[in-house]
Amino acid sequence: MKILHTSDWHLGQEFYSYDRTEEHTSFLNQLKQIVADENPDVMVVSGDIYHNATPSNTTMKLFTDHLIQIQDECPSMKIIVAAGNHDSSARLEMTRNLWKKFNIEMIGRIEKEDNEINFDRHIINVNDSEGNTIGFVVAMPHVFPQSFPLVSEDTPREQRQQAFWQELNNRLNQVNPDKLPVVMMAHMAITGCKIDGHDESRGGMDYIPIDSITVDYDYMALGHIHCPQDIKSESKFARYCGTPIPVSFDEINDHSVSIVELASGAEPKVKTIKIDNPIPLRTIPKNAASYKDALNELAAIGDDEQMYVRLNIKFDDSVPRLIREQAIETLKDKQARFCTIKWERPETATSNSQQVLFATEEMLTKSPLEIAELHYKRVNGIEMSQDMTDKFNEVINIINNHES
Repeated sequence: MKILHTSDWHLGQEFYSYDRTEEHTSFLNQLKQIVADENPDVMVVSGDIYHNATPSNTTMKLFTDHLIQIQDECPSMKIIVAAGNHDSSARLEMTRNLWKKFNIEMIGRIEKEDNEINFDRHIINVNDSEGNTIGFVVAMPHVFPQSFPLVSEDTPREQRQQAFWQELNNRLNQVNPDKLPVVMMAHMAITGCKIDGHDESRGGMDYIPIDSITVDYDYMALGHIHCPQDIKSESKFARYCGTPIPVSFDEINDHSVSIVELASGAEPKVKTIKIDNPIPLRTIPKNAASYKDALNELAAIGDDEQMYVRLNIKFDDSVPRLIREQAIETLKDKQARFCTIKWERPETATSNSQQVLFATEEMLTKSPLEIAELHYKRVNGIEMSQDMTDKFNEVINIINNHES
């Protein structure tokens, strides 16, 4: 069984007020070509399709149009999309029956029927071009550990997640007696994973030991962490494919999708295919320098070079005045886009003006929900609960509907 593994598209992200449609369109066109070249049996999208729970109509059209075009490149390929913590589970579930007509499965939440968990909904068979079942995908949306549904009424709250995995695996073994290859897709943080460049201010960073997931899979296709990496134990093989384009300046790793080939009893064979971003993110200079030297490097950028720019400035006492204005003026006739400033300062520097600067720069990149979650964590020392997050999203939806 051949799998195309991708995740964390973050469609609709506004990057320091800049629209990223050109970059996301470029990625989706590259993905379409990869599907045509590789001819996979299944493509799994492991969460965070959108950057926020209320994407614009333009962003949703970008997603739907390209998903159909990707499917057209390989009509026999199954596509499975599961919700991440940035997505609205209700939005994905709303059109799931329509997407089935295109051989596409949308998994927004854990489904219950007559108060019973519908495990079959999450165990999806993968067929070859002749209609023969060649494997299964166990598709899990993002779920907070405390929010897993009860398998039985007497299950203690702290054991809900483990009981769910066990019952899911029992059902998987029933539908897969021939032990065909199994892919599990999930949007979660695994204990010990590298989080280089990942912003933890968004809720959902609950770390789970890989061996606690008692599902008999051959490959776990993970989303949520933006740094591509393999995670292994004696009996488990999981991988984060990472983001296809960087979501922040601190994501300095390569960006790609993963092609995985599975055979029963053998370790997965993984190949990465690089995604090119037409508007790269650059920190200038690479090592912090005085603001005059940094502005000189900014001036040296070619007029036609497209990039997002973060200035990397070292200072000792006070923030240089009008530095943002000077940076914007320096790039006025260039294709490069000034975004923000990274300050390197002595650890003892704690001026009020600097604290305000960091707060302003930080807020420019975040959605209203992310700002609320960040404030809540700073004030209370804990993450917002899923219930509070859902209520906040309801308010945002009411506001957006009223404005439209």
